[in-house]
Amino acid sequence: MAVFYMIVGIPNGLLYYRYSPFINTFFSELGAEIIVSPPTNKSILNLGTKYCVDEACLPIKIFHGHVAYIKNKCDIILIPRVMQLNKKEFICPKFCGLPEMIKNNIPDMPKTISAPIYTFSKKSFRPWIKSTGLMFTKNYLKIISAYKKALKTQENFKPGIKDSGFPINVALVGHTYNIYDNFANMNVIKKLNKLGIGLLTTESLEKIKIDSEVKELFKRPFWTFARNCYGFSTYMAKHKKINGIIYISSFSCGIDSIVIELIKNKLGNFPMLILKIDEQTGEAGFDTRIEAFSDMLKRRCAE
Repeated sequence: MAVFYMIVGIPNGLLYYRYSPFINTFFSELGAEIIVSPPTNKSILNLGTKYCVDEACLPIKIFHGHVAYIKNKCDIILIPRVMQLNKKEFICPKFCGLPEMIKNNIPDMPKTISAPIYTFSKKSFRPWIKSTGLMFTKNYLKIISAYKKALKTQENFKPGIKDSGFPINVALVGHTYNIYDNFANMNVIKKLNKLGIGLLTTESLEKIKIDSEVKELFKRPFWTFARNCYGFSTYMAKHKKINGIIYISSFSCGIDSIVIELIKNKLGNFPMLILKIDEQTGEAGFDTRIEAFSDMLKRRCAE
């Protein structure tokens, strides 16, 4: 069976933070060489703002930067067109049109892997596995083997933050790529820990408990990220698992603007800090808000 040797470029942005074990294992098992762009830095952000439209949110601009950084170092590049992670739910519309955005904004692009991705079941995911695998080998058994190994690697991956031993605990809420991109969020995790604040993320709470909160809404959430952020935040606050909530949101994110209001309406005066980030966010003002929120939580706990 023919095997096509290729260097695959993997942009280190968006959902790569969550699904890197699967992505790396799958392509490696297919016999490809992988090149991953480095963690976000100033040069990558500058490339992103150069090529991306002004109206896009910060994570999409950063992703453009990662693509531009590695496009000349690979034969083919992964631009994931993620459509659905859960049945009857979708994610940000920009993911659906991401390949077209990239191809039209960045010149001299190599070939891309951009078939639609539906992961709410093994059957729904199969078309992407097959079409992508056939780019590297005609051996269908090898493709299935690569998929199974990648799936097992992903299942063994335990993402998220679940700090312990801190006098104050806060739910750190937001899209995965805002929480774990240390350049975009200016090392907020490290800064909060240094202030004596322990952090918990959505991965630390069982799905069934998130579901229990979401069922109380008047309508099922249309967006998967919105569903997780709302259910996690409200459950943790209602059951007194946390002292406050810090929501990291990209400026101009329509989904976040709705979820934040839903959380506020549900929890009333519960301590909540909204940190909006974009390419213009200043670190000094960012730090001041975090420190003020930390001081407020400490005063409340001391009362």
